Amino acid sequence: MTQALICMSHSPLLEHTNPPAEVKAAVEAAFDQVREFAREFNPDLVINFGPDHYNGFFYDLMPPFCIGYEALGTGDYNSWEGPINVPTGTAEDLAAYVIDQDIDTAISRKMEVDHGAVQPMEIIFGGLDKTPVIPIFVNSVARPFTKVSRVRKFGQAVGEYFRNTDKKVLFIGSGGLSHDPPVPQIATATEEQRAFLTEGRHPTPEARAAREANTINTAIKFAAGEATIMDLNPDWDRAFLEVCKSGNVEAFDAYNADDMDAAAGHSSHEVRTWVAAYSALRACGEYDVTYEFYQPIKEYIAGFGVTTAVLK
Repeated sequence: MTQALICMSHSPLLEHTNPPAEVKAAVEAAFDQVREFAREFNPDLVINFGPDHYNGFFYDLMPPFCIGYEALGTGDYNSWEGPINVPTGTAEDLAAYVIDQDIDTAISRKMEVDHGAVQPMEIIFGGLDKTPVIPIFVNSVARPFTKVSRVRKFGQAVGEYFRNTDKKVLFIGSGGLSHDPPVPQIATATEEQRAFLTEGRHPTPEARAAREANTINTAIKFAAGEATIMDLNPDWDRAFLEVCKSGNVEAFDAYNADDMDAAAGHSSHEVRTWVAAYSALRACGEYDVTYEFYQPIKEYIAGFGVTTAVLK
């Protein structure tokens, strides 16, 4: 077995809100499952499809995809801060291959990666300084969005590159499922918010703390039924998980941005990372989903899912 997959929701609220004890225990049990899965698989390389939340990518230049040749964590929400162990030569070869497949991608020799990508690595491996990882940004927050079919083809190209490798490669997709946290939308943003969405990198500690406090307070109100953000949509989440389980990755093509906004919230687009990861694994062969956890958790503002998959 040379390829495997972990896809999981993330939440910056894991250490900042308090869902019922049984919910926290269930999530931790799911994390234990993926830790053990990764320990047994023992990957030589992780391909990490992750989103960003206006910490590393902004509207001054917003690509649909970006492959990191070198990277560092931004440290938001006390997540990993500093250098990430990226095998630059392999990342360069991967980007060249993807582009040769007529899939345009940006590249970065100094990618800044936020909690959305690093949290799974921290949960599974304890950090980002040991197992080599190639971070791949998939735009999941900033309109206009590329078609989901294009995300599938991008993931497929990444998977094809590793299809015949003798290394053990773990594909990770991080984000979703349904959720609508208080992230400004460019179409309705104030002048101050537009400035942040365009060039808000490297905020002051005070500005970052205020932004994070707003999200935490929204989660507390949401759990109490007092917030105005969209509700979670377990039916939508479970339907998406069924597509993942089916192995028919072409079925992802039916998803479109407007419907996702309306049914599952403005940040449901983070499932694009799952689309890329599952499409990468499928390019290596037929697969079986070996573990699935799902629970809608308002304290985390997320339909929270965790899955693992291996080749048949």
